[in-house]
Amino acid sequence: MNLRRPAVGLSAVAHCSRQPGSPRLLLLASWLLLASSGAAPLAAATTTDLSRRTFYVPENAEYTVVQSTLDSLRFTLDKTLKRGECGHLVSISSFVNPEGEIMGWHDFGNLEGPGWAANAVGGAWEIYRFGRFLGNQDWQSQALAILDHVLDCGFLDETTGFIRGYRETTTGKLCLNYKHNSDWFCPGSMAKVAYQLLAFADDLGADARAGRMRAQAIRTARWIAAHVESVPNGWFPRRTTPDGKVYRKTPEGGNDAFWQTSADGLFILQLQAALTARKLADYRRDLREKTDVFTRAGGIFGSINHDTYDPHESVAYAVAFRTLMAVSRVLRDPAIRQFAYATCLVGLEQFKMREDRNQVATKGLLYMEKTWDTAYLWENAEAALAYFEAASDIRRRNRQAQREYESDGLTILRAIAKHHYGPHGFLTEGVDWNNHVGQQHHIDQKLYAAIQYTEPFLNNQHIAEPTLYYIERLARRKTLPTTREWRDLEDNLLLRRPR
Repeated sequence: MNLRRPAVGLSAVAHCSRQPGSPRLLLLASWLLLASSGAAPLAAATTTDLSRRTFYVPENAEYTVVQSTLDSLRFTLDKTLKRGECGHLVSISSFVNPEGEIMGWHDFGNLEGPGWAANAVGGAWEIYRFGRFLGNQDWQSQALAILDHVLDCGFLDETTGFIRGYRETTTGKLCLNYKHNSDWFCPGSMAKVAYQLLAFADDLGADARAGRMRAQAIRTARWIAAHVESVPNGWFPRRTTPDGKVYRKTPEGGNDAFWQTSADGLFILQLQAALTARKLADYRRDLREKTDVFTRAGGIFGSINHDTYDPHESVAYAVAFRTLMAVSRVLRDPAIRQFAYATCLVGLEQFKMREDRNQVATKGLLYMEKTWDTAYLWENAEAALAYFEAASDIRRRNRQAQREYESDGLTILRAIAKHHYGPHGFLTEGVDWNNHVGQQHHIDQKLYAAIQYTEPFLNNQHIAEPTLYYIERLARRKTLPTTREWRDLEDNLLLRRPR
């Protein structure tokens, strides 16, 4: 979400920290030796101990990463939903300020739906899963009401599998992109919605919705395979026309230098791997072909965000790691796993901020990309998830590596927790430490500060996914006579619930 902009003076609900460097070559060399030897990946610790220590942010016992996540979910649920014309819950906007007011001047302001910036299915899934974990049936029912809006209100073509990403809130018009038209769309982003439907279906058990959601994911993957035109380098096009033909322009109409090198195509592999793993389809041949293209290129890490243009985007490395790990399991190919660690996960090092910059709490965050170096928070949440998945994957092979990946993921979430503003739980979309976005769009109109807007289902609340993953997969659980506790690797109390 990177057309970031402005509005109201408010104070933070948190505190601060420090910042960067980029020691990567020794680390990369050690990884490549491991990859060539076939050994299990080791932690970066032996070559980057100092780097990791300077990136580290401690837990704030007075405002934990779990409390941070609950605030974000509270903001979405309390301030950004309304009853729609279909009778279900609908987001009032994909771009709001800390009071939950619609920023209609922005491209995202008068849009909602399952698409990239609006993320209704992914957001509903996170709310549902957190509600289930907490035993909060109200949250679960609200999440299902958001999902029903997507299922029943025209976004899904359940015959062809095509998904329309957006609805214009002022007119009700359905459209394919955030510019409010249907000249183009991103097939990778459509695949991401289908993947979210598939993953959400896993959590619904015998619910009748689950069958529809799986069928939609299957059909969407088929539509992409049948219609999306090939590009010369063998990868996926960043954008296509509605019939799948390559679209080489930017959303503004100029030539897009990354028309065939966007990491957005990774979401197609993610969907194909997920369908294959569930035995709902067999995309092993396609996965082999496209993964070979990706790895032969040394990785394709061009901007996933639809409105930025850089060959190396932090979230692209995180998504690549997570996707290639899934592909490696489906194809039973350890070489893909090694590439995921040695190139994709290690690649996140270059974006780490290891000190506070310009008196802004940036230590522990990753900036987005060199050409747009604000620290955006859905991207940071995705990086935390990549580190936690690495920790879970490697825990039986290398406990030191596990701890270091856990620490990096927790550091990111702890750094994010410093950037809630106002009384409603609002989490900024990004931290603009060098005034790239513009002072008029900052909290309290400060020259260097967090941005005073967010995307409710994405930048505001994507921390729910890595936080819950950590609690369920990695946190240390203690059962006491009357309570259960979840603690992090440093024994900080994250959550206590009655038995």
